[in-house]
Amino acid sequence: MFTARELSPPVAAIREEHAPDAVVVDCDRDFETLAPAQAEDLGLLVDSLEPATYPAAWLPEDAPELLVRYASSDFTIGMPGDGSITWTHQTDPPTVIVKPRVEGSPEPFLDFLLAEALVEVGLEIPEQFLGFFEDEYRDLERATALDPAGTYQIAAALYDGWTGLHTRDVFAAWDEDEGGTHPELADAWRDAGTRLEDRVSGLPGAVARGETDFADATELACAAIKHGLDLPAPFDALDTDAYRDHGSDYAVTWAQKTFDALED
Repeated sequence: MFTARELSPPVAAIREEHAPDAVVVDCDRDFETLAPAQAEDLGLLVDSLEPATYPAAWLPEDAPELLVRYASSDFTIGMPGDGSITWTHQTDPPTVIVKPRVEGSPEPFLDFLLAEALVEVGLEIPEQFLGFFEDEYRDLERATALDPAGTYQIAAALYDGWTGLHTRDVFAAWDEDEGGTHPELADAWRDAGTRLEDRVSGLPGAVARGETDFADATELACAAIKHGLDLPAPFDALDTDAYRDHGSDYAVTWAQKTFDALED
């Protein structure tokens, strides 16, 4: 099910710099969440497996079933919203998994996605938002007053934005103008951001006209943080050192204030 992936020279260099022990593999099928029996096939490529487990008390009673399973002792790899490439610290060494859906993507963009995953692995941050919010996930649910799927989407977006605050300086430093040695990756990072600019700047109007719901808007705005784009209110409050430093506390406070304002 998994085969070792050959990396391009730029991506191999990023692995050496940020996650030299990481294993990068192709998966032979697309997935959002791998069943435990399939995930355990990773054991053939790594030294050991150690499933993540989180207290049930962190979850609301109506949490999505996949999130409940992830928090349990089941060996769960991948969650909805992870995208074309996911990674895990539940293996030793950590593993980056490339899904078949990347086929057809431009090589520079795919190299950026792989490099991004390796940078995140090297930061040793939680691999999923539950490890970021911990017991404050219940506070986030109360703040948003959304259904379980909406709360999940907001949480995943906010965690993505927080992660972007930690990674974008690394991406920017790849540029030759900044003394970096990975200009091709910097170009791909910059190009991906340029493709988001018009959609991000138009978010307030899209939400006001009912063309985009607030959870989708939050997801897009938070995805733009790693590219250093200018964000419209209320998302601009997430592009701050305060969010980077205070993490989930700040995210919950932002959600409380934002959803209170939406109800007024």
